[in-house]
Amino acid sequence: MPADCRQALSFFLPGVAVNRLGPLGEGNVNDTWLAVSDTGNKYVLQRLNPNVFPDPALVQDNLSTLTSYLRLQLEKVDTDFTVFRVRRSPEGFAGYVSPDGSWWRLLSYIDNSRALNTVATPEQAREIGRGLGLFHHLTSSLPSSFLNDPLPGFHVTPLYLEQYDTLLQQVQNYATDCRDFIEDRRQDVSLLEDARTRKTIRLRIIHGDPKVANFLFTEDLSRVISLIDLDTVKPGLLLHDLGDCLRSCCNRSGEEGHAAGDVTFDQELFAAMLQGYFRSKTDMLTTDETHLIVDSVRLISFELGLRFYTDYLAGNHYFKVHSPEHNLFRARIQFALVRSIESQYNELVKIVSAL
Repeated sequence: MPADCRQALSFFLPGVAVNRLGPLGEGNVNDTWLAVSDTGNKYVLQRLNPNVFPDPALVQDNLSTLTSYLRLQLEKVDTDFTVFRVRRSPEGFAGYVSPDGSWWRLLSYIDNSRALNTVATPEQAREIGRGLGLFHHLTSSLPSSFLNDPLPGFHVTPLYLEQYDTLLQQVQNYATDCRDFIEDRRQDVSLLEDARTRKTIRLRIIHGDPKVANFLFTEDLSRVISLIDLDTVKPGLLLHDLGDCLRSCCNRSGEEGHAAGDVTFDQELFAAMLQGYFRSKTDMLTTDETHLIVDSVRLISFELGLRFYTDYLAGNHYFKVHSPEHNLFRARIQFALVRSIESQYNELVKIVSAL
């Protein structure tokens, strides 16, 4: 067992023998392990990425506030949806700072569950939509003032474009196809910000990163029972969540697909996910927000591709990578998804109108 993991576990679980520790999930940001004690108790140990979360205490405060609130709300509804618990040290601390300055935390493990990286059936997409709708419903009465903003500017696409433009002036080697793709679509980056300025959409509590892998299913994949990775929860636009969830859900080949040429935005999964969302007792979307759903999916797909490509140009500091070209590959996957959405735009709008 790595020494830093051992120190963190000893902080939260002094005197508890942990005999198994292994990587958990395939997250792009934080380091996560599953720890199992000699009595069979399971825990999720995480080290937060300081390049992403410069003030992890704010993230941890949000996590404690939100999970406590969600448990209270879940007592009022008939559902098997659940939420993990933040584990504290005997002294009551929810975070541990190791000698090298890393921030660690311990969470309860949701047993008898499975996570997916890609959606295979409309039924799975429908369940993901239902899960996201339930999350929005449960958090709709939580005042945004109760939460910190751990990532100012997160999902503000024009800011990501500004960062890219600044960086592009400083590098000599770049991918021409990505540069041209971004240039051809830069006029659309303010779509949601403009709507917010016009006050046709407003801030609500959002998950921030509701990709497929962050929904936990039952072991038979019949129901979604939890939504994890709550570090990005903050005041934002519901369209940020819907756009990001649809982006991930409707790409059958996934973010790590074999080739950009294989990427297709799936209309069947798009319709199923939205059916699940709108049937989850959430009626928070305004008419203007509903009309912007397709544009939001296109914009968030573009935004993620832009972020991947910018991180590639910057030397891969934000997202974890397996090779120097990994983020470039990811960017091309997202840009291919944008093209697929654009080619089906009118059909997708009709699907939304028919719901």
